[in-house]
Amino acid sequence: MPDDGYFTDEVAAGYDDPAWEMFAPHKIDPVVDLLLEHCRGGQSLEFGIGTGRIALPLAARGITVKGIDMSRPMVDQLEKKPESEGIEVTIGDFAITRVPGPFSLVYLVFNTIMNLTTQATQVACFRNAAAHLGRGGRLVIEVMIPDLRNLPPGQSNVVVRADETGWSIDEYDVAGQGLISHHLNLTGGQVDRRSIPFRYVWPAELDLMAEMAGMVLVERYDDWNREPFTGESRQHVSVWEKSID
Repeated sequence: MPDDGYFTDEVAAGYDDPAWEMFAPHKIDPVVDLLLEHCRGGQSLEFGIGTGRIALPLAARGITVKGIDMSRPMVDQLEKKPESEGIEVTIGDFAITRVPGPFSLVYLVFNTIMNLTTQATQVACFRNAAAHLGRGGRLVIEVMIPDLRNLPPGQSNVVVRADETGWSIDEYDVAGQGLISHHLNLTGGQVDRRSIPFRYVWPAELDLMAEMAGMVLVERYDDWNREPFTGESRQHVSVWEKSID
């Protein structure tokens, strides 16, 4: 899992950009609505809580929220916000770090499962989630579908953004299920480059990880608005339930 070398003070300070669509109410409200439903009044735990984009509005709806995150700078930004009072955050690797529970809901949003860059650590994450859940508790994950259909034959790169502010390029390692997201941003005539490694993962593989951890799939949607998941979906929101203690 990336350490603070990726989510640095500089990155954390600029993360809560109000111009970023992910912070718009129409993006956040459906996330909170679905998580609230699956939490069913119990405690929730966010793996990769970051600056609190989802945790804060969920807590504002009356849910007890705790979090685990590797990045001290990201958590510092969260803790500067007055509305973060009452949200307990533990610094650590969410694949293995334990916090007092039990919880009705564990959740990872915005491709966070891919920050774990090996299959073994992703499997460990599912087992860690299950260990935090009581029987009948739910795990919710939002993650992309790998964009391999857009790879030209013999090439490994897909341009996902190209505008006046810069470029974003996804570099795939198909054999190793690896993905490096390269972001080149133009600032004051200078090019700032940031590259972050991920491990992409397929829905069926996630279902197997869940089964290994004693959980079963109960719902899968295309998005937080609960549109149907289809062969054309480019992402999914999946819900698994803990079936054994």
